[in-house]
Amino acid sequence: MTRIVALSSGVGEPSTTRLLADRLAAAAGTALGGASIEVVNLRELAHEITDAALTGFAAPRLQHVYDQVGEADALIVVVPTFKASYPGLFKSFIDALDNDALIGKVVLLGATGGTARHSMVIDFALRPLFAYLQAVVVPTGVFASPHDWGSSGEGTLQSRIERAAGELTSLLGGQGSGRSKNDEIDLFSETMLSISQPD
Repeated sequence: MTRIVALSSGVGEPSTTRLLADRLAAAAGTALGGASIEVVNLRELAHEITDAALTGFAAPRLQHVYDQVGEADALIVVVPTFKASYPGLFKSFIDALDNDALIGKVVLLGATGGTARHSMVIDFALRPLFAYLQAVVVPTGVFASPHDWGSSGEGTLQSRIERAAGELTSLLGGQGSGRSKNDEIDLFSETMLSISQPD
């Protein structure tokens, strides 16, 4: 059975970052026709992550998560956006990860933010990080702003989630992204329009 680890680095409780991670994980499970999925909330490991960053050694609970990441067939990574980038908690987690742990691993990226102006965080902050780590990043990243959680944005968010989950499944199956030049994208969705027409 395919193993997926979803990492949520939201620092609030409740967290839209965790909500997006859960939705991406559920969509991936559906697209795969079933999978072993573990969602990890990094907030619960904040002290262990800080200790590992300072000492270079992971406590048993954190090491268990690193082992899960290493053994997973794919990762789902969802971060909140703080000042146009991912939070230090997430970066510290990645810094203490083994350098070779993500080589060739399929990774689906997601992010949340207080405004759609942060939507480029996936391409300007996360993709370069995972390229450096030699992961195989799913082409469609999923960003969710407050607009996306409302009734007017819900449909386009769900379509992005399903498209990304389909690409993850296709990559795991060795079929490339499964997309073609004829596929539609939501350049004119309410979320994308809100970026170009801020309040």
